[in-house]
Amino acid sequence: MGGLVARALLTVKNFKPELINLLITQATPHVAPVMPLDKYLTDFYTAVNNHWILKAQDVRNLTILSVAGGFRDYQVRSGLAFLPRSSQHNSALSVVSSAVPRAWASTDHLSIVWCKELILATIRAFFDLIDENTKQITDDPKKRLSVLNHHFVKHPAKLYAENPETLTELTGAFIWIKIKTSKWNYTVYNESDGKYFTFPLASRRKSYSHVHCQNSMLDTSSWIYGCVNSNSSICLEGVDLSWKAELLPTVKAVTLKLREYPFLSHLVVHVPSTNGNKFTLDCEFFKEDSRTVQLPVTHLFSFGLSSSKILLNSTGLIYNVQLQGFGQIYQAFKIYIEGQCQSLKERKHNIYRLHVPWSHEDLITVSKVPSLTEISAKLHIAQPENDSSVAVLNIYSTSYCQYEVTIKTSFLQVLGQLIRFHGGTLPVYVISNILLAYGGQLNTLISTGQCSDFALVLSRTARPYKVEPTVNIITFLLGFAWFKDVWDALFLPEMDAVVLNNQDVWFPLVSLILFLFGTGIAFWGGIFFSSSLRLLSSFWLAVTRPSGLPKDSRLVTPKRSCVTILLVFISWTTCGAFAILIIYLHYLFKVIKLHVNVRAEQRVLNAAPKHSKETSNNANKELIKNCHSVDRSGEAAKSLATSAAADEVVNSFNMHVTVIILLTWIMLLSFPSLIYWVKNLRYNIRLDPDPCRSMAIILVPALGILMNSSTTKVKSSKLLKIAAQFPLPLSVAVVAFGPMHLYRVPYFVIFSLLLHVLCCLV
Repeated sequence: MGGLVARALLTVKNFKPELINLLITQATPHVAPVMPLDKYLTDFYTAVNNHWILKAQDVRNLTILSVAGGFRDYQVRSGLAFLPRSSQHNSALSVVSSAVPRAWASTDHLSIVWCKELILATIRAFFDLIDENTKQITDDPKKRLSVLNHHFVKHPAKLYAENPETLTELTGAFIWIKIKTSKWNYTVYNESDGKYFTFPLASRRKSYSHVHCQNSMLDTSSWIYGCVNSNSSICLEGVDLSWKAELLPTVKAVTLKLREYPFLSHLVVHVPSTNGNKFTLDCEFFKEDSRTVQLPVTHLFSFGLSSSKILLNSTGLIYNVQLQGFGQIYQAFKIYIEGQCQSLKERKHNIYRLHVPWSHEDLITVSKVPSLTEISAKLHIAQPENDSSVAVLNIYSTSYCQYEVTIKTSFLQVLGQLIRFHGGTLPVYVISNILLAYGGQLNTLISTGQCSDFALVLSRTARPYKVEPTVNIITFLLGFAWFKDVWDALFLPEMDAVVLNNQDVWFPLVSLILFLFGTGIAFWGGIFFSSSLRLLSSFWLAVTRPSGLPKDSRLVTPKRSCVTILLVFISWTTCGAFAILIIYLHYLFKVIKLHVNVRAEQRVLNAAPKHSKETSNNANKELIKNCHSVDRSGEAAKSLATSAAADEVVNSFNMHVTVIILLTWIMLLSFPSLIYWVKNLRYNIRLDPDPCRSMAIILVPALGILMNSSTTKVKSSKLLKIAAQFPLPLSVAVVAFGPMHLYRVPYFVIFSLLLHVLCCLV
């Protein structure tokens, strides 16, 4: 979050933007908060990002680098670390650590700050950013961006130079060797004298469009030149083309388009003295079409049962496999590359690079041939609408080898992408399912007078067609201007699904899948919660003696009112989340005691028929003799009344379980505020601002009444039919307005609970 705080400096009144000219952030979620749990945080993000977009002119002198951790960062997905783009501010650079030269590895959220490869890349960039005259960071924004590109995007394996295309004279005691073949390699273990290998270009431009060279010396010296004026044995003027090279894990490689250099007469490759080190050099001329193939990706719903294959039979050094149709974040594939070689010579390392042109999120894999290499292909951000580029698999291969590339949809990786991008919205869909079950219990109270168990009601009421069609229809209608005007006239907030669609991270089935996940979590969470209550009640029953079924029917007493006032005072003077935790524990204790009394009473009722059967013969004689038939009927009526009371308490217990499950999720969503308040106690006892204060002030009195209520009063309420109709629209509202604003979700739940409170009172 430090990176976001640094960006927020520019929103401070009277702050001078010219005071800073360089900002480097690591694993900073610039786009949006990972979990939007309070309004203050989302408003802060909105203010910062809007300032940077609307007042881009104020920050045009500021160069920004954002480094993301890649797929190993499970706390902040890399898509959130990509800086918001602006046409007026083009000095921002976003990269993933797996694409940073000399790093080539993904990092988790903590190790990104001590990853030595990233530290060294940052230090080297700092040295190159220093102006020799002022001994400070250079004031030239173009140079700053050039330096960052050099160290974090494409490293040519040589020291940074501002003017790399300088002419130089290649002279000295070197051996000049003229190469006439189109494909050539050179290997040496000990070279005492340097050599220049020259490739005439005049006769090759007609047959070839590109030239590719790579060597294994990973030093920082120049090694490839283009001759402007030359004779058969010397290059009079040479252009250093080493800055066009690219550093890869085991080689330096450069690919040149010949038509971009019509003034060059020869290509010169410099082989220095190796002093016992092994040195390999490979060069080839080729046509681009012969090394570029298209491989369509498999459909999302193929589930890995079908595959797309291509066989590369050529003996070239480089192939470009274009992955057609790969541009959405919900796509995920497994790419298998099987290499077979004809020759038994020593094998070199092959380098496979998955290059995503619309973002710096390359993935590099090194392997030896023959081998079977598996690569996971998935994206951090979707392809922009105005971008026509294609994701490419670059294969830096070994000569005399053939490769078979197979791509399959990975269903598990697709689910992983779904959780990575939308896992934070799962509480929305869990609460939506619980609200449906809650409404189902209220409806059964109306129809049958009974309140079923939470898991049983959830299995009957949690249906996606009750929620999803309404959300999708509203999202569709918001595309029409007249409906949008009506929506705005009602002062309704923007639908979260619309915003996610605009960010290219939403697709039609994602909400349905998340709803099904939410149903499963709610169901098994309810079973786990009920089992935990039974376990706690068993422990309580073992250490205490039950007091019997509750007899006090009053919802408001002086003692309860004092407790409620005290908790409201605590929420106002300290932390709202702390008051919610206290009322939650109080409610939980009440429900455990109620379950203990229910179990004790049911145990008595179950034992009563057995006792009456054993004593029926003797009792009948005495009853006939003493004419006590009236007392017997009175005892039966009393037993029947006790059984009915026990049933009502069971109904109340089932309703309380659902309410406390809802309350559990409210407490979990407010828990970050509680943690921050506890850590802040050494500075101030009052959390200010407190995102949970207003929620606690409303929730505490409502729960103070609900925890003492019973279904008997609810069934006789005139408002029950109205209250039973609201959980369904509230469940829809949770899905419509909650995914990007989790702090709204508790208020929808509270509104439903307030209607329940009114049913208890009226």
